[in-house]
Amino acid sequence: MNSPTDAPLAVVGVVDAVTSRLRDRILSGDLRSGSALTEAFVSEEYAVARPSAKAAIEQLVAAGLLERTAHRSARVVAIDPETVRDVYRTRTRLESAALRELASTRTVPAAAIAANAEIQAMPAGPDPATVDPDLRFHTALIDALGSARTGRMYRSVLDEARMCMAQVQGRRLLEAGVIAAQHAEILDALAAGEAERATAVLGIHLSSAQERLVDALGAD
Repeated sequence: MNSPTDAPLAVVGVVDAVTSRLRDRILSGDLRSGSALTEAFVSEEYAVARPSAKAAIEQLVAAGLLERTAHRSARVVAIDPETVRDVYRTRTRLESAALRELASTRTVPAAAIAANAEIQAMPAGPDPATVDPDLRFHTALIDALGSARTGRMYRSVLDEARMCMAQVQGRRLLEAGVIAAQHAEILDALAAGEAERATAVLGIHLSSAQERLVDALGAD
C-alpha cells in the first residue's frame, strides 16, 4: 500500500514534467512572446488535471518566462530592449564578481574549458547551437565559486538569459568563432590572475550580444 506521502510526490512529478515541456517550447520560440497560456489549454494539451496545469503555469511565472496580470491569462513574456538590458546587466554584475574571485586564485574551471571547446569545434559563423554550450561556459564560472546561494541567484535569471541568447542566435547576430575567442581570452586572464582583463573582456562579450539584440528588436 502506498504511504500518504506518495500522492504529493506524484503530483509534483507531473507538474515538473509539464513545466519542463512548456519551458522548452517557450525558449525554442514555439510559444511566441505575448501568446496566452490558459489552464484549460495546458490541461488539454498534456492531459493533466487543472490544478497541475495551474501549478506549472505558476512555476513559469516565478521563473520569469510567463507574466500574469489581474483577471487575465498568463502570457509568454515579451522580450523588449529594457528587459534585455536588465538581464545582461544582472549577468555582468554576478559574473564580474565571480571572475575577480576566480582570478585571485588563478582558478580556471574545467567545465568552462570543455564548454568552450564545443563552441571552438563549430563552424566559425553564427549558429543557434552555440546557445547551450555558451550558457554552460558562463554557468561554470559561477559554479566554480562553490557557493550554492550564488548559484541559485544566478540561475534565477538563467531562463531569461537563455531566451535572450536564443533571440540573438536565432537572428544569427554573433559568430561562434568570436564567442569562442572571447571565452578563451577570459580563461587566459583567469589563469594569469588578471582580474581586470577578465572582467573587461566579459563586459565586451556581454554588451556586444546585448546591443545587437536591442538593435534588432528596434528594427522589428
